[in-house]
Amino acid sequence: MKYIGLLLAMPPAILAMAFSTKSFAAGTDTEAISNQDLQAKIQYCQDCHGMSGQGLSGGYLTIPRIAGQTPKYIEKQLLAFNEAMRDKNSAVGMTTAHALKPAMRPALAAYFSSLNPEPTGGGPRDLVDTGKKIYEEGVPEANVAACSGCHGPEAKGKNEIPRLAGQLNSYTEKELTDWSKVRGQNPLNEGAAAAMKQVAHSLSPSQIAAVAAYLSYLKT
Repeated sequence: MKYIGLLLAMPPAILAMAFSTKSFAAGTDTEAISNQDLQAKIQYCQDCHGMSGQGLSGGYLTIPRIAGQTPKYIEKQLLAFNEAMRDKNSAVGMTTAHALKPAMRPALAAYFSSLNPEPTGGGPRDLVDTGKKIYEEGVPEANVAACSGCHGPEAKGKNEIPRLAGQLNSYTEKELTDWSKVRGQNPLNEGAAAAMKQVAHSLSPSQIAAVAAYLSYLKT
């Protein structure tokens, strides 16, 4: 997997040259992904999430940044869409996750986690300081712990805990506001989404807006 990760971190043109065979093992010795298939899936993701995985905000849809996201989190979310643990209406295009080979999930995750474009920002600048305080200190009177306790002081995330730094303002705000409507949709298996329920419910709309604004400009 370390070898695969190094290859996937390369730009697509160099990546294509790196493979001298038609396929490479990913995850198990019995599963193989062709370079052509991988590139096709990367392109499919880029059609919505952007060439650098920077996301898209504006118009009818807000599509999240996946660049620099933790590989394990990307894998888990692809699986969550496949197992109907995410709201099917929140990302119609993610129906393709049902057709992904299991070995394709870590390959895509490794590629997009290697990208780190500039944050697009988008949050109100006057809310950034308040958002930073909430992120670093929490909201004691509402029994909300500091976000940094799980997501890290630089909001880089770790393992299945997602990176928040540089995420689109509108996306973070929407996800926190509608948490119970879009996450943990399988009542028998809410997964890691359950850990955020209380936090999302305890933050006021203005506090959510402030945290989202702060994270939208955070670069790591």
